[in-house]
This record gives sequence, C-alpha cells and structure tokens, in this order.
Amino acid sequence: MTTYDLALIGFGGVNRSLAELIAARGEALRAEVGFGLRVVAITDLRLGSLVDAGGIDLSMALALGGDGETFARHGGSAEPDNEGVIRNCPADIICEATFTNPEDGEPAVSHVRWALESGKSVCTTNKGPVALRGRELAALAERQGVRFEFEGAVMSGTPVIRLAKQMFGGLQLNGFEGIMNGTSNYVLGRMEAGLELGEAVREAQELGYAEANPAADLEGFDVQLKVLILANELLGGNLQLTDVHREGISALTPEDIRAAASAGRRWKLIGSARRTPDGGIVAGVAPRAVEVEHSLAGISGATNAVSFDTDLLGPVTVSGPGAGRIETAYALLSDIVAIHKMAEGLAHV
Repeated sequence: MTTYDLALIGFGGVNRSLAELIAARGEALRAEVGFGLRVVAITDLRLGSLVDAGGIDLSMALALGGDGETFARHGGSAEPDNEGVIRNCPADIICEATFTNPEDGEPAVSHVRWALESGKSVCTTNKGPVALRGRELAALAERQGVRFEFEGAVMSGTPVIRLAKQMFGGLQLNGFEGIMNGTSNYVLGRMEAGLELGEAVREAQELGYAEANPAADLEGFDVQLKVLILANELLGGNLQLTDVHREGISALTPEDIRAAASAGRRWKLIGSARRTPDGGIVAGVAPRAVEVEHSLAGISGATNAVSFDTDLLGPVTVSGPGAGRIETAYALLSDIVAIHKMAEGLAHV
C-alpha cells in the first residue's frame, strides 16, 4: 500500500492538528483512505527544522514547545530552514500552513513555488498564494507533473471548491454569494443582540474568533481574497485583487442593525461574484441587509456558507465550519486524498 511522506511547513495549530490526526488515527486512516501517511520533515519559526527520512517521532514533536525547546536537541536545528527543507527533504507532499502577508502572499508563495520546482505536490491552507499567484502556480504544477491543492483556503474543512468542481457537472454556474468570514458574522450577530461593535469584537477575541488586530476580518480583506479565489477558480475569471470591490462592517451602527430588524432584515457581510451579459465578472464584498427568507440570513455564529446560482437547479447553498484548526487540518487531508486519487487515476471517484 502506498505511503506518502509529508513535510509540514509551519507547526502551528493547523499542521500540529494534522500531525495529531496522523499520530492518533494513522492505521485507521490507512484503512479508510487506502494509503499511509508519514511525516519526514517539519520546519517552524519557533521550533526550528527537523528532517528524518525514516519518519519523525510525532509524539516527540507534539510534546515540544516549553522552555524554549527546539529540534536541535533531537537531531535537527534550532533555526528554521524553509527553503532548504522544502527543496531537499524526501517528502512527496508539502503541507504549507504558515502566516501569509495578504498584500503579496509571502512567504507562502515562495514556499509553494520551491516545492513545485523541486517536483513535490503541495497542499496549502493559505489564501495568498491561491488568490494572488494561483494561475501561475497551477501552471508550474502542471509543467512539473505534480499537484497544487488548496481546499482549505476558502471555507476551512468545508469542501466548497471541490464540491462545485466535481458535483456541478452539466450545470452553468452564473455566480455565487456567501458568508465567508466567521468573525464578522459572529460580531454582527452579537450586535443584533444589543452589543456595540467594540463590545462584540472584544467578545469574539476572548472566544478566539478574532485576532488581536481584527481589521482583516472586519474590513473585508479576508473575504476579498476568498471571493477572488472562487471567482477565478469556479467562474473562470482572470481577476486581480483590485477588481474585487471591498467594504467592511466597521461603519455599521446599532441604529442600522435595529432598522434592519424592524424591516425584517439581517445584516451580513457578503462576498459575491456574478457573470455579466457581456461575458465579464463583477465581484465584491460588502455588508448587506438581507431578508430573513434569504438563504444566508439564518447562518449564525462562526459558520460560513456559499450559495451558488445555477441554471438548472437555481440556488444551491453549502454551509459548514469556516475556521478551526481541526477543520482546516481536515482540509489538508482532503487535499492529500485528492492528490492520491489523481496519482491512482481515480479522479472520477
């Protein structure tokens, strides 16, 4: 039975959860998915780098983290060496889950490029490489005969990209609209309950939904990247980030929330794209007061959802978790399954 050797680039919540999954369910996963998984390399800003062609002891790696402990005490280095590990380690698949600058997609863009150039398939949870360099990186993967997968870049473990590509055969996809940021959706829900914006944000931060600087969520930057990905991947667009209009929720007031409720509407931060009669694509993200009967009105808390406009079925809505380290780790696993199916000629399965 095939065993895939993995390199984990970044060992924070997502890749750590993937390692925990492999450690706890390795044999069960082998039986379920038809292949084995072995981690042969890890590189991390805090822990340094470790490569072991025979397989890293995941219980050791997962136990690290206290008192400044690094891989240097376990045959590795205290310093991260992302490029060296990616290019030279014996992995089949690079699992990329690092911080990304939304303006240029780095360092994740370079991580993906180094992997593809060295003949390794890549799965990433980062939006930046897909949104800003997706077409270029996909072409590089095709030239190299490897795969570039990124299901977790839009709705975490909810397979919105793969579902649309594989299950909508025979349908014309005219556009989509969705709630693609759990933090902003949670904040709007709490404002409906009577909280001021600042109070709702602080509560979201306490619960771990919002970052210390929540601007990416509240001002629509996160959704802007996700809309760009879906518009290009599913509608066949060739949009740039500047083509996606962006407006956040920070200007909404409690009065706006109350007025919408009185009119039977609810405010949602909605990302959308649609085809135009001339063959173009209009895309953007902005707050919108939707009627309570709208398919997205009932999406609450940190849940995400996308409603696809199809010619034969009308709107088809997919909802699920849009965040969470375990859910996003599952997205990486689903990408590995997709890579395996392509390698085995089972892409139709």
